[in-house]
Amino acid sequence: MEYSNSSNTEQPQTCLEITMEVHRVVPPPHQSTIHKLKTTLKETFFPDDPLRQFKGQPTGKKWILAAQYIFPILQWGPHYSLSLFKSDIVAGLTIASLAIPQGISYAKLANLPPIVGLYSSFVPPLVYAVLGSSRDLAVGPVSIASLILGSMLRQEVSPVSDPVLFLQLAFTTTFFAGLFQASLGFVRLGFIVDFLSKATLIGFMAGAAIIVSLQQLKSLLGITHFTTKMGLVPVLSSVFHNTKEWSWQTILMGFCFLVFLLVARHVSMKRPKLFWVSAGAPLVSVILSTLLVFAFKAQHHGISIIGILQEGLNPPSWNMLQFRGSHLGLSIKTGLVTGIISLTEGIAVGRTFAALKNYKVDGNKEMMAIGLMNMVGSSTSCYITTGAFSRSAVNHNAGAKSAVSNIVMSITVMVTLLFLMPLFQYTPNVVLGAIIVSAVVGLIDIPAACQIWKIDKFDFIVMLCAFFGVIFISVQDGLAMAVGMSIFKILQQITRPKTVMLGNIPGTDIFRDLHHYKESMKIPGFLILSIEAPINFANSTYLNERILRWIEEYEAEDHKKQSNLQFVVLVMSAVSTIDTSGVSIFKELKKTVEKKGAELVLVNPLGEVMEKLQKSDEAGDFMRPDCLFLTVGEAVATLTATIKSQVSNHVV
Repeated sequence: MEYSNSSNTEQPQTCLEITMEVHRVVPPPHQSTIHKLKTTLKETFFPDDPLRQFKGQPTGKKWILAAQYIFPILQWGPHYSLSLFKSDIVAGLTIASLAIPQGISYAKLANLPPIVGLYSSFVPPLVYAVLGSSRDLAVGPVSIASLILGSMLRQEVSPVSDPVLFLQLAFTTTFFAGLFQASLGFVRLGFIVDFLSKATLIGFMAGAAIIVSLQQLKSLLGITHFTTKMGLVPVLSSVFHNTKEWSWQTILMGFCFLVFLLVARHVSMKRPKLFWVSAGAPLVSVILSTLLVFAFKAQHHGISIIGILQEGLNPPSWNMLQFRGSHLGLSIKTGLVTGIISLTEGIAVGRTFAALKNYKVDGNKEMMAIGLMNMVGSSTSCYITTGAFSRSAVNHNAGAKSAVSNIVMSITVMVTLLFLMPLFQYTPNVVLGAIIVSAVVGLIDIPAACQIWKIDKFDFIVMLCAFFGVIFISVQDGLAMAVGMSIFKILQQITRPKTVMLGNIPGTDIFRDLHHYKESMKIPGFLILSIEAPINFANSTYLNERILRWIEEYEAEDHKKQSNLQFVVLVMSAVSTIDTSGVSIFKELKKTVEKKGAELVLVNPLGEVMEKLQKSDEAGDFMRPDCLFLTVGEAVATLTATIKSQVSNHVV
């Protein structure tokens, strides 16, 4: 085609005028459809390539590696030593001192009998020690999962009027949560958990921490008639409408022990070597408060106590699982929500401490371990458990070397269940409430929220949606709102990909965003656009319209300079994939550009993109060598030289 020339289209002095070697754009090697499908499936479900360790190994060794993969304890167990056990026994006893009072407290938070919290601190840690891959994760009940389980089940079943059915649904929910968690790990779908972004989790955890703390006002104030709702407004309304039930003895005891627990936590945060202060504070609070109640007969003066707890190990509960009836849907829904939350928390905690000690935690194996742990737990009178951050932090600071610390903790809880249960009869509920409040305060991460505000304002809005949704609506609805906002952000990025106009940095063959690099300059006659996203059916129409708008804006601007658009150069280095809808827009663009007397040029189309464009170009005029270039510099230099030679021939 003929290219017009004007006295105003002289190019700036750049190194593009220097003759350079033009590299040919070559098509990718041919791959069969089956091979492409295998590669896609492998990268989707097996990005870590877990089978690579089996390559080249004899059959016997493969069986050993398979057993070690399924049961990580077989991998580190043979190398375990007495020196490691000394560290683990200290860590195990330390986290047991925290797990016992927390287990009782979190069970009450879930509207379950307190003894169930201790059951859940006995069996699940043993299962995780065999199947888990984290050395630092301390397993047991956690506040957020307990809150969600209790609040969701209480919407349809009252734990007061029908405690047996409520307990049955709690065990059934735990089974479905475990089944969902294990299934995600087995079919390698762990990436689903990634839809809970950091901003979502920070807002959700902070909102849930406030809701959990507000729920403890019942125990801290000694209120008997308390609302069953979870929102901020009904809770505060219930508190101030029942001021006559406030007990000054309960308030005094609760305030004193809450201050003690918060001070102990502050000391341990300021001096990590004093981790044992915050770790032992809950157990010390339980012991002191129990002695005070017993000595002064405080249960007769307005302070409520736990009461008699059943002695003995976990009774089997598989006969209590409800797989039929009108409440099956509730159990599945609650299991799904609590399963995702507890799984996210457990994996995040495990990876955090693995990074500190420079070892890896397999996310899919952790999902299977946590899932199987909960499935076994549901049959042994346990409710949902996972790796708790506060307990794992204590475990890490106490010097834990392996999962044996979980076994030591479990044995300590077993001894407590067998011989020490009568000692908890006079433990006041107000202290359990104070323990919960002091534990969940750490979930409110204000510095992280400030950091999100600085980095990404949209993420901050997502965080606020989760926070206020949990506080004013409900825990599950607040989480759903935040996840919905996050998905909307992803869809917005997919359907509205970024395109930028590039200019040349003088003296180089480098092209960069004109708005970012102010020294970069337009090349007269060239509209150079960079597409910075994959092209698919969701964004192809937008891209077509946006590129046409770029062309119209360029023509309107250059009309004043009396220069003509000669080339539309699309830089495709960031376009990793394309579908049939995306291919069609290039055909349409080519026709539109040619009608304007210009030519469409593609730069650096990647393998899959180039292959699909070639297959669609049956006429052979779309992917011509003179329209394909490896770099923008080569494209501009070659096409500029072509224009000059055509102008010279025309003059001659």
